[in-house]
Amino acid sequence: MNDSITESDAVDVDVDVDVDVVVVGAGVTGLYAVHRLRALGHRVRGFERGDDVGGVWHWNRYPGARCDVESVDYSYSFDEELQQEWDWSEKYATQPEIVRYLRHVADRFDLRRSYTFSTSVTSAELDEESLRWTVRTDGGEVVSARFCVFAVGCLSSTHVPDIAGAGEFTGATYHTGAWPPEGVDFSGLRVGVIGTGSSGIQAIPLIAEQAAHLTVFQRSANFSIPAGNEPLDERTRRRQKAGYAERRRLSRLSGGGSPHTAHPSATFDVSPDERRAAFEERWELGGVLYSKTFPDQLTDPAANDAARAFWEEKVRALIEDPAAADLLVPTDHPIGTKRIVTDSHYYETFNRDDVRLVSLRENAIERIDGSGIVLADGTRVELDALVFATGFDAMTGAIDRVDVRGRGGRALRDVWSEGPRTYLGLGVDGFPNLFNLTGPGSPSVMANVVLCAEQHVDWLGDCLRHLDEHGHRAIEASEEAVEQWVAQCRDRAAATLFPTANSWYLGANIPGKPRVFMPFIGGFGVYGEIIADVAASGYKGFVLIRD
Repeated sequence: MNDSITESDAVDVDVDVDVDVVVVGAGVTGLYAVHRLRALGHRVRGFERGDDVGGVWHWNRYPGARCDVESVDYSYSFDEELQQEWDWSEKYATQPEIVRYLRHVADRFDLRRSYTFSTSVTSAELDEESLRWTVRTDGGEVVSARFCVFAVGCLSSTHVPDIAGAGEFTGATYHTGAWPPEGVDFSGLRVGVIGTGSSGIQAIPLIAEQAAHLTVFQRSANFSIPAGNEPLDERTRRRQKAGYAERRRLSRLSGGGSPHTAHPSATFDVSPDERRAAFEERWELGGVLYSKTFPDQLTDPAANDAARAFWEEKVRALIEDPAAADLLVPTDHPIGTKRIVTDSHYYETFNRDDVRLVSLRENAIERIDGSGIVLADGTRVELDALVFATGFDAMTGAIDRVDVRGRGGRALRDVWSEGPRTYLGLGVDGFPNLFNLTGPGSPSVMANVVLCAEQHVDWLGDCLRHLDEHGHRAIEASEEAVEQWVAQCRDRAAATLFPTANSWYLGANIPGKPRVFMPFIGGFGVYGEIIADVAASGYKGFVLIRD
């Protein structure tokens, strides 16, 4: 890591200085924000709680961690030389490779010099007279900034359920979202994994290969599809790089930020053979794209049932024990209404004699004690190590950790107490010159986050340039625009099957969190058209404030 400071850059890191922009976070979005805004001439200061760049990929080091967007698409498009020089080794990159890529980006564009690492922002407070933000950190630093940009990620605030006796366990305890950098050796150990969401499904096969015995505690079964992962040879990489322009064009027009489009016809407008062939093609492609095989798959229950039936046929063929299959096949939500997981031999893992599946729906955890887990029926599961694969306080959890106060000293967490309120996922009324990128109210987790980051940051850069060129010192979303955008996001979601699932999209995994569908579900391309139109109109829905 190189975070050295040159004399000419000292203004970016001195304590109690004024800068143009504070960027919180050094993940995919934060890194590009620093690069783009610096290139526009802004003095930028970044803070990152990790000790290096990477964001969610810095912390999610658990075994099996892998992206569910193809590597060639999960990469920046803003620099052609960067696109051409980087070689991905696999179709779906693992966490270590993604971190190497992000570190390469940080090195190539000298981004670390604008960051202070191992530092958390604790508060951001608006001065209503100057309309500047005072940002404080846990290191005692105080920075004044005209603009405050949060790039803290949607899946970066880990969640551990409140289980009686958890603190009594004498064995090793881990969370997949805060994995030790040196890794974990489970050889010879009795291991328990609580949770079968994305991180659990990816980690379980590799933990099973090491552990003497693995017990998986499942509350809710999830839909998962084999990644169909494969190494990329030089010929494939050359072909991908030569076609990048068209690939990116299609991605920006798409619903999810990748070049793969749904079948042109509705599910039942094609013959059974053509329908099965389409499902088979998406199954072979691997991962989350299966949910978009047909355009009506997430709006028409009958179409969803057809996709689910094909999936179940495939998955049951992988599991030897019908009773285990019954537990592993979800029955409580339509396929795709929780993000489909991309796995490597997950279902086959339950064919092992040294792996046991416990359904918490049938036999809940009563408590954790010093030596393991006690179930409701009195069964004791002796463990040497316990892994919480219990996910995140998604979408809002990371920004809720910061005391953000706008006009009248109102706390953002209080304004969002009944669900996040934004205009375009970018601005909040009462919080001028504050932007929360790739979060609630935008496509965010529903699309390829790298292109989402570029989309938001490019819009932000153009916005700040517009303010300066027209003599404005601040921009603030109007209350009316926020109300209308919240309603539009709600209505779009209500027209789909998504609200029928108790997913983290709605905050359903966090006790007491309001049930609100938080992302914009209208599609990446549609969203891009909306925010471009807002900018072209002179930023309708925003109030532009002059000196």
